[in-house]
Parts: sequence; structure tokens; C-alpha cells
Amino acid sequence: MTPPTLTKIQFDNFVWIDICQPNKENLDKIAQEYQLDYFQIKDSLERGHLPKFEKQPNYNFLILRAFTPRMASKATTINELSHKIAFFYNGHKIITIHRSPFAFLETVKKDHKTPEEILIYLIHKMVETYQVPLNDLDEKIIQIEKTIFLQDYSKISLEELYFLKAQTRITKKLLQIFQNVIHQLEVSESSKTALQDIKDKLLSLLLNYDEVLENANNLLNTYLSVNAQKSNDVMKLLTIFSAFFLPLTFIAGIYGMNFENMPELQWPLGYFMTLGVMVVIALVIYFWFKRKRIL
Repeated sequence: MTPPTLTKIQFDNFVWIDICQPNKENLDKIAQEYQLDYFQIKDSLERGHLPKFEKQPNYNFLILRAFTPRMASKATTINELSHKIAFFYNGHKIITIHRSPFAFLETVKKDHKTPEEILIYLIHKMVETYQVPLNDLDEKIIQIEKTIFLQDYSKISLEELYFLKAQTRITKKLLQIFQNVIHQLEVSESSKTALQDIKDKLLSLLLNYDEVLENANNLLNTYLSVNAQKSNDVMKLLTIFSAFFLPLTFIAGIYGMNFENMPELQWPLGYFMTLGVMVVIALVIYFWFKRKRIL
């Protein structure tokens, strides 16, 4: 297990404390030093906690989730698809708590004037993490469509389509919760434009994920329809063969019975006449199928 790391960065007017892989001892010390709420500390330790915002008299508490950079192909849960960051912030400090490392936390510059500016920057970076999986899901759908319609549909498994749809649906729901939390944030006048930009980006992502989800549903229905059509074609072929051979088998069954009193068996041309009748019946069936456009 990776040991906890605590990084303290002093800016001109405030301090940023970043805690990665926290344990209870770290957080108890931070909570005591900065007078943080016990239940909010518990929330910051909980792995699967959904985004939330709480306003306290001395600080604000925020939890958001960023999309994981290493998503498993069969990931279908919140924990598998995303990782959270908990924020405690006011005008003098900002504390970030997370279990997984995030590359964008290393790109924060020292020119930020307030904790709010860092908060807005990190939220913007967290929102951007949802763009890459959106592009990947969209590309997967395009490739699967090409395979179904232009190549061999049997190369696509129903399981693959299920996970594609599930990942899109769960990510969309997570973004909706993310958006609701962002609408609760209150920022200073100087940060409202940046916050509005985040809201616009979230709305764009939600619309795109909604479109991808609709495409995934249509793709699943198309796959099932194509699969059903192939099964129908096989049944149709078997039915046609049965329609040809059933009357012929009936005739062969009659003259295959071992009764002595069957005058046709004594006819010199009985064998050829029977074959002729079979051919005529087969031709009648064939032309009837052609007329009905079954063949």
C-alpha cells in the first residue's frame, strides 16, 4: 500500500495542503488543527462517495469525482470509472484530499492569488477528464457500427455492447450529479466567468454523453435486430427445404411400404412415373415460391 503523502505549499496570501493516500491519523490531525467537521472527514475517506457541497460557517466542503485515466474495459461502477477529490477551503487555505494521484495537481502554478482560483482551476481540470472517455466511447460505437453493417456482425459480442452502454449511462449520471453540485457553488465576482465556463463545459459534455448513450441503445437494438434477422433467414431456409422434401418424402414413404397388394409396384414404368411426379411437384413448389417472391 502506498504511504500517505502530505504536501504543503505556501502562496502569498494563503496555503494549499494536498494529502494523497490519507489515513485516519493524518486527517484527525488536520481536522484538529483547522477545526474541520468529523463527518466531513469521514466523507473524504469514503471511497465511493458521490459529489456534494456543504457550506460551513468557517469554510466550504466539496467532493467531486474525476474520470480515471486507467479504466478497465469491464468497469461498470462509480469507483472503477472515477476517483474523488475532497476540498476544504476558505479565504486563507485550501485542503485537497484524494486516494489516487492526479497529473493536473502537479501543474498548479504559483501565481494564483486566492484559494478560490486554485479551486476553479482544479474543477476545470476534473471536468476535462471526461472528454477523453467520451471520445473513446464514440469511436467504439463507430467501429462497432462498421463491423455490424459492413463486416461480420458475429465478431461483436453482446457483452461488449452491454459494457459500452453501462459505462456511458453511469458516466452520464455522474456528470449530472457533478453539474448539480457545481450549480450550488458560490464564488466571488472575479471568478464567476470561469465558473460559468465550467458550467458550459459540463452542459456540453452531458449533451454529448446523452447522444452517445442514445447511439449505444440504438446500436444494441440494431445488433439484436440483425441477430434476429439472421436467425429468421436460417429458419426460412429450413422451411423452404422442408416444403420441397415433405411431399417427396410422403410419396417415397408410401411406395416404401412392404404391402403385397400395391399394383404400382408391378408397373414396368412405375419407378420412372414416380420420379416424374416428384419432379413435377418440386417444379410446382419452386414456381409457386418464385411467384410469391419467397425465393
